[in-house]
Amino acid sequence: MTVTATSVGESDQLEPRTAPAARTWAERLVRLLPAAAAALSGLLLYVSFPPRTLWWLALPAFAVFGWVLRGRGWKAALGLGYLFGLGFLLPLLVWTGVEVGPGPWLALVAIEALFIAVVGAGVAAVSNLPGWPVWAAAVWIAGEAARARAPFSGFPWGKIAFGQADGVFLPLAAVGGTPVLGFAVVLCGFGLYEAVRLAGRRRRTGEVRRAAAAVGLLSLAVPVVGAVAARPLVSDTAQDGTATVAVIQGNVPRAGLDFNSQRRAVLDYHARETERLAAQVKAGKAEQPDFVLWPENSSDIDPFANPDARAVIDSAARSIGVPISVGGVVERDGRLYNEQILWDPAKGPVDTYDKRQIQPFGEYLPLRSLVGAINNDWTAMVRQDFSRGTKPGVFTMDGTKVGLVTCYEAAFDWTVRSEVTDGAQMISVPSNNATFDRSEMTYQQLAMSRVRAVEHSRTVTVPVTSGVSAIIMPNGRITQKTGMFVADSLVQKVPLRSSQTPATRLGILPEIALVLLAAGGLGWAGATGLRGRRAGDMERYAGRTPPESRRAAESGP
Repeated sequence: MTVTATSVGESDQLEPRTAPAARTWAERLVRLLPAAAAALSGLLLYVSFPPRTLWWLALPAFAVFGWVLRGRGWKAALGLGYLFGLGFLLPLLVWTGVEVGPGPWLALVAIEALFIAVVGAGVAAVSNLPGWPVWAAAVWIAGEAARARAPFSGFPWGKIAFGQADGVFLPLAAVGGTPVLGFAVVLCGFGLYEAVRLAGRRRRTGEVRRAAAAVGLLSLAVPVVGAVAARPLVSDTAQDGTATVAVIQGNVPRAGLDFNSQRRAVLDYHARETERLAAQVKAGKAEQPDFVLWPENSSDIDPFANPDARAVIDSAARSIGVPISVGGVVERDGRLYNEQILWDPAKGPVDTYDKRQIQPFGEYLPLRSLVGAINNDWTAMVRQDFSRGTKPGVFTMDGTKVGLVTCYEAAFDWTVRSEVTDGAQMISVPSNNATFDRSEMTYQQLAMSRVRAVEHSRTVTVPVTSGVSAIIMPNGRITQKTGMFVADSLVQKVPLRSSQTPATRLGILPEIALVLLAAGGLGWAGATGLRGRRAGDMERYAGRTPPESRRAAESGP
């Protein structure tokens, strides 16, 4: 009895000191769990993107995101959505700071994650509606549509579709473009969570509503079945014959040259690689191309104003004996243009295309005075803003209509589609990734080009100054590619196509439909919440004693 009493006494003395602290830490961990899960699921989504081929990780990423958000209030959902955005975008966009340091990278991520925060609040708002995965996936696509347009003409990098170049859902790009492809992936992810949630409920209670179970299963099955059904739209069969195309990667100097010297060296490198290919053709070691494609910025010296640059390009064109598309920086009427120039071996320059979707803070500086007040070095890097082109660029090269989509433009739906609707039988995406070193940027952009190939059923070539250059079939398959920071050339006979996929014909309509679907879900959720609050107010009011009756009761008879 004494031992027992002593034990109980000790227990009574220790209990107040240890148990509350343990409970406090446990409660803190429980409260932190959703935040940690949101950030880690965003990181998981990043891991699903190229250069990795783990496209399927997008599904569990959105499943966890759905678990984190379902039933949350809008304030909590905003924060959790922001953490998801940071987990996704911080590693995805780290390449933006390679040249200019971490400041612009962190600022870009902080702004872009705000869009995902708002999406998080929207997903939470619709999460209690019947069929919520459908509404939630549409809300995500509405957020992507907003990011692709604002601020500063938008930044669509990180669209879910661009992480699916190796995935089973890729054929859906031909059905409705990047919005439909992205919607299917997100829907499948949220559907995965709903299926797991309902399975857990059934184990606990033995009851699950048939309608809810059907929604969970259909959210998983319909995207997969739709992708399988869309496979006949993906074809690499030639419709208008073939063309033998040469892609030139001249490479760039590694070190030891100032900016002006490097510009001349880059031009010389691309001319030299073209002349080397011409020698191989003459020796019978390579097939004679019908035309040659150089990358963006392969001649940053204006060949219209600089006779030496013109002579170098003329010599290269004459050596290979076919037209060349040259990426130049051209000043015209006091304005600067990022321009593709069609260079004929006999006539010289005969056509041009001016880049229409120029890169903010790279090719032009928004809020120049404000940015200059923060950091003069940034304004020095963009001394003169580039001007925008106004017309699609489709070069007729030895009878083949080649649509030009310059580098950053490949991220935007409208720029690629406009070339195809203007008659392009194949697409070229000349790019310059040299300033981003060996970062993942070049692989992310290459994946975009693969998605565009399937979206519009066109061969896509990607000539890049320093790699990775590639030739992509209309089914999204890479048939040839170069290494990084090497001089090389790719020559291949490619199919030419003129038919239009449903995505090409429909254009922006699928995206508008999904945005309207998101608006409908948010409107329904808002109306439901308002009715609930009014009903609660009525119940509270009905449960109160009217003031007059209360005073009469207090005064007595």
